[in-house]
Amino acid sequence: MRTLHLYVLRQVLATLAMTVAVFTGLFLIVNALKEILPLLVRHVPLANVLEVVAMLLPFGLVFALPMGLLTATLLVFGRLGADQELTAVRSGGVSLLSLILPVFGLSVVASGVAAFLNLELAPWCRVRSKELLYELGVARPTALLVEQRFITEFPGWTIYLGKRTGEAEFEQVRLYELKQDQLTQRIHARRGQVTTDPVTRQVLFRLFEAEVFTKSLAGTNGPTGGATTNSAPTGSGEWGMVFFDEAPPVKLDLSGTQPSEGKPKLSEMSFRQLLAELRERRGQGVEVTPVLVHMNRQVSFSFACIGFTLIGIPLGIRGHRRETSFGIAAALGLTAVYYSFIILGQSWEMRPHLHPQLIVWVPNFLFQGIGGWLLWRANRGL
Repeated sequence: MRTLHLYVLRQVLATLAMTVAVFTGLFLIVNALKEILPLLVRHVPLANVLEVVAMLLPFGLVFALPMGLLTATLLVFGRLGADQELTAVRSGGVSLLSLILPVFGLSVVASGVAAFLNLELAPWCRVRSKELLYELGVARPTALLVEQRFITEFPGWTIYLGKRTGEAEFEQVRLYELKQDQLTQRIHARRGQVTTDPVTRQVLFRLFEAEVFTKSLAGTNGPTGGATTNSAPTGSGEWGMVFFDEAPPVKLDLSGTQPSEGKPKLSEMSFRQLLAELRERRGQGVEVTPVLVHMNRQVSFSFACIGFTLIGIPLGIRGHRRETSFGIAAALGLTAVYYSFIILGQSWEMRPHLHPQLIVWVPNFLFQGIGGWLLWRANRGL
């Protein structure tokens, strides 16, 4: 019996390692388009890029581990069924339930790992990755400044940079200052140089051959002191323009973008932080359903490994398929069903009368209930 258990467990573990690696890789590729690839474009050192990747890994494992376990059980037990190995085991007097005990134990261990990832490590790593991106922006001006792209990381400003001519030098620089979502100043410079001060957390723009447009109230004059001054009425005010060979330097503050100085989003809080947030909001008399949804989502998703294992084993046996494509397709379909309830619960987080914090538990009960019933039938009919 011990030999059978080790044989099945080795098969599942080997397949699990492969599927988790594939799904984690896919997750990183998707995020590379959003966060990692821009770092490479900004000429950030490879060591810093790898550090950001390391911070994204736990967040990817949150999703890859349950999906990998589901795919592994579908593939392994589908192959065992197709090769008539399960029939041979049954003829030797070993029941299916006895055979899968090590695999079920593996799912419990995986759920423990998933709980640690969901409740503590993944939220911390997600916040840390944002802090790393911020630190790169403070330490290196080129980490935030990308040519031919609108940059909105600076509070109150939108920046567009043309062609890069040096490490921190650009052509055709455009700066737009917004106050209360209203454009109040725009600067068009032929050339610009960028420096940063990590101590004061400021980015300094030196602008050459610059046209500075400032909006003033109707009937007032624009800024003076340049070589050329023009104004053109626009709506309730006027735009005054001043030309500078070298404009007064523009200082932009980065402190408002530091993640550690603000409260993280609910989706980026650990379970302990969510508990503190729940107590705080209840003390203030504020609606707490969104907090409850995220707390229940973290806990319920930690049990996904168990539900996926219970339903993956009998479906793999019933499929009697050796093909990898079948297992992956079935795993993706079941995962889509599971996540649909999670997404539904989160979309209803501001509708407390619908109890969205309970909806996120539905896929666990559904998968574990159906999986248990299918296992009982498979054990009788094998």
